[in-house]
Amino acid sequence: MGDSRPEPSSHHDDCDQDDATMLMSISTPWPWRYWCRRNPVKSLVIFAVLLVASVLFSALKDRSTDLMNIWILKTDGGKNNILLDEVLQEKYLGGLIAQGFDEKSCLSRHQSLWKHKGPQPHRPSSHLISKLRNYEKLHRRCGPHTKSFKKSLEYLNSSDHGNYDKITDCKYLVWKSRDGLGNRMITLVSAFLYALLTQKVLLVDPGAHISGLFCEPFRGSSWLISSPIINRFMNFGRYSPHTYDYILKWENRSVIPPYAFMYLAHDYTEEDKRFFCDEDQAFIRKVPWLVIQSNVYFVPSLFLMPSFQKELNLLFPEKQTVFHFLGRYLFHPTNSVWNSITTYYNSYLASADEKIGIQIRIFRTNPDPFNELLEQILACVIKENAVLPQINDKMMMKPGGVQSNRTKAVLLTSLDIRYFDAIKKMYEENSTQTGEIIQVFQPSNETKQDSYNHIQNMKALAEMYLLSLTDKLVTSSKSTFGYVAQSLGGMRPWILYRPEEYNATDSKPACQRALSMEPCFQAPPTLECKTRERVDTGKIVGYVRHCEDMSWTWGLKLYDKPDDP
Repeated sequence: MGDSRPEPSSHHDDCDQDDATMLMSISTPWPWRYWCRRNPVKSLVIFAVLLVASVLFSALKDRSTDLMNIWILKTDGGKNNILLDEVLQEKYLGGLIAQGFDEKSCLSRHQSLWKHKGPQPHRPSSHLISKLRNYEKLHRRCGPHTKSFKKSLEYLNSSDHGNYDKITDCKYLVWKSRDGLGNRMITLVSAFLYALLTQKVLLVDPGAHISGLFCEPFRGSSWLISSPIINRFMNFGRYSPHTYDYILKWENRSVIPPYAFMYLAHDYTEEDKRFFCDEDQAFIRKVPWLVIQSNVYFVPSLFLMPSFQKELNLLFPEKQTVFHFLGRYLFHPTNSVWNSITTYYNSYLASADEKIGIQIRIFRTNPDPFNELLEQILACVIKENAVLPQINDKMMMKPGGVQSNRTKAVLLTSLDIRYFDAIKKMYEENSTQTGEIIQVFQPSNETKQDSYNHIQNMKALAEMYLLSLTDKLVTSSKSTFGYVAQSLGGMRPWILYRPEEYNATDSKPACQRALSMEPCFQAPPTLECKTRERVDTGKIVGYVRHCEDMSWTWGLKLYDKPDDP
């Protein structure tokens, strides 16, 4: 029959067209040169595809191997196509993260997404992305070490507190730290959202050791303040004469003070709670320097304020994604913390078919709740929700039982190691009814929490992130540690009831499935702004309702229509 391939036309012989000549000027192996002579048009197409693939490979060559597993081959009409735009969208969290950062200085900024399985179910709105890019410009223009910042400091230090707007249009929100790392993270997100809504520049308390935990979130500028002038803000507290409560009682409201202190912690006064009233916000927004100290997630009450509702609805069409997006935008562990996270994940969790997180927080230790709480945890994860498999009764075991190659890794976080020991021993000494292999891990057991121990905070941050990378999560009620893990991971956890609220002999379940991945605002205002009468704030709008883990208080939480369990 001979060679059935058509002879090349003289017009295309030797790839003598301009584009082909340009491409083939690169040193290429002989098979490619032969194929080019016979198929010049197709060669250009293939070369372009290979060029794109080469660029993508170069961009990712410094990533660890497991980060490649999400990679970009996707079936489309039976053909595999390299989707460059989709890859970039994933790399920058759907546009949430700005481009242009030095990636090696903060590896977690672009690697954290790729530890999660599969495509991300939530996408930031275009309005949120635009708002963040505009805020970054504001922060670069007004942040520390800028001319506007220096002018504003001079204004604070002077005795002439006249028209501030003639000096600069930059206004500042100083976040003052308090309590444990979980509390700090939920209040930082709350403060940042308020800064976005009011066009203030967020600056953080350097005493919180934030720089050792998180990378700088804003490209080209810092959110840390170190000026001696600002240090006077750090002494403000609940009974400071500069609180908004004090200003309301003693100051002339027609004069805008150069600074004000907003105490928004769980034990704040009814007057301090006026922060969440629109008529007071008209005054507060004009204050050049606003200092906020809090230990609660006050975002839900911002959604109840008419002046903010339209903007918030545009920013977050999915209401339960506020912390999920702003937390992933702000909180990128430093390389030292990220190395601990990735090393532990790759060593103990990565190879498991399913990863289960169990977060145990004990608020009351007298009497010791160990036996009752252990029974409650096992009832939640085994009997009620089948998160973990039942074990075989040794007396009833039969030879040749169920066999399985599936493994489940249980990541348990607690200050108390006894829960880890008990669950680990149970699965080591007994086979499971499903045949699955259960491995149990606990990264640390500090025994006692020390919120101001930097090493302990690094461990706590690592464990929050590790929990956020699990497939299913069980948390303790009212725990900000659990709130952070579930929100970063975009999960609706099973929430353990408080041990004192659970009785195994009752019909009440050991835990309940959360209807939202948002944290709970544990101490919201309950007085209506104008009438000052008590009102049920969980019934004002459909997407702000009471928290699952605060049945006996007025806690508030953001909700969407829940997904199927």
